[in-house]
Amino acid sequence: MSVELSQYFLVFLEVMSGLFLLFLGSGIMAIIIMYVIDVTQTKHAIRRNYPVVGRFRYIFEHLGEFFRQYFFAMDREELPFNRAERSWVYRAAKNVDNTVAFGTTRNLHATGTVYFVNTPFPTLEEDATPTRAVTIGPNCLHPYTTEALFNISAMSFGALSVPAIRALSRGAAQVGSWLNTGEGGLSKYHLEGGADIVFQIGTAKYGVRNSSGGLSDDKLRKLSSHKSVKMIELKLSQGAKPGKGGILPGNKVTDEIAEIRGIPAGHDSISPNRHPEIASADDLLDMLHHIRSVSGLPVGFKAVLGGYNWLDTLMQRIIDRGIDKAPDFITVDSAEGGTGAAPMALMDNVGLPLNESLPMLVDKLLEYGLKDRIRVIASGKLITPVEVAWALCLGADFINSARGNMFALGCIQAMQCNKNTCPTGITTHDPDLQKGLVVEDKAVRVANYIRNITHDVGMIAHSCGVGEPRELKREHARVVISNGSSMSLEDRYPYPVVERSNSAV
Repeated sequence: MSVELSQYFLVFLEVMSGLFLLFLGSGIMAIIIMYVIDVTQTKHAIRRNYPVVGRFRYIFEHLGEFFRQYFFAMDREELPFNRAERSWVYRAAKNVDNTVAFGTTRNLHATGTVYFVNTPFPTLEEDATPTRAVTIGPNCLHPYTTEALFNISAMSFGALSVPAIRALSRGAAQVGSWLNTGEGGLSKYHLEGGADIVFQIGTAKYGVRNSSGGLSDDKLRKLSSHKSVKMIELKLSQGAKPGKGGILPGNKVTDEIAEIRGIPAGHDSISPNRHPEIASADDLLDMLHHIRSVSGLPVGFKAVLGGYNWLDTLMQRIIDRGIDKAPDFITVDSAEGGTGAAPMALMDNVGLPLNESLPMLVDKLLEYGLKDRIRVIASGKLITPVEVAWALCLGADFINSARGNMFALGCIQAMQCNKNTCPTGITTHDPDLQKGLVVEDKAVRVANYIRNITHDVGMIAHSCGVGEPRELKREHARVVISNGSSMSLEDRYPYPVVERSNSAV
């Protein structure tokens, strides 16, 4: 028996040796082939001068974006969102302990750092008041009243996967927040969770376009008949790419997405860089009034502020034409905004950040007496309670977040949104990758995140001595300036002196 085992063992060794030599030979042959290819190609100098070995540069460059956040970046230095910010969202979404020990890791002396001004007599929890309900479009046929403070910003079906949209819809419904469809049209997945829906009309009019690419009143009426659709947002521009329309690569334009949008399947979906019908403030007000008349819903617009002198023209035309012609809300997006695909020249260099554009818009509305009529929604990199409370101090009525809710879904900031290779199944239509996103679990996490961020903003408000978050004002926060000291937001952004006799007040 032992002799037979020995023979089997010898045969096994011979086979393994043969396989080893086969693999070794194949490996050597592959190296020779790569060597010949590298020294003869003319496109890559590194590979031509350092054949085979030079290929590792591209491998390390690719892997670096994945490993950097785990091994090399400090907690608060990574962009666009650092580890500390992402970790807060992850813990809030999982509804686990979000306290920290020993001391803050935040640099409290860096320019732009925000402090909230606590009072010696904070609001007792039993004296706190519920978040105040706000009505948008009080003169509409169907005004929208909501207590929601923190909502899900515009992300299109197509840019996001089916399970991602379904989880966002269910999560928003659990906490009474709204879900903005983005410019990609309204799908059944937006509706199935029962969330309040803000339908966005982009420059290509996806979902409500006629055969020539203009607005179809019939499609608009049909869409507005859904009881879940509460408001309509006309998108002029978005933070990551002001002056350029939406981009959806052709490999993500499935038959279903093409049908919803009204475009050919398999082709790049690129929106115009502005609405062809809107070339002036009057054109904008005409379009908003028309959409409101057809739909009966509150209607506003979303824009990134860059050139801002036109705000005076817009406000004055609202005064001249009558308060009923005013937009019901304005969503101000910022240069910090994100998207799945945008030219770097626009993402890095065009548009004003929110710390300039938000107070600028609010002050113009105050100056013209329109702040109580036109609600302000702030959007752009507001994913933690600090940023949300800061925006409320500056005059925002609501906050929208896209990437915060993506983190709640499980996003790891892999930066693969435009490649259909998202490893968490959020921005891909690959079914093998989508299966990692379990709708029932992620819906709960979205709800937890929104609920916890609202709770912590309330905690900041109570520390400042007010009853609920919407009572926060500029005097409740300070910001560090270049000399290292801080100044009140009220001094940094002084409220305008209202002197206009033709204001809407």
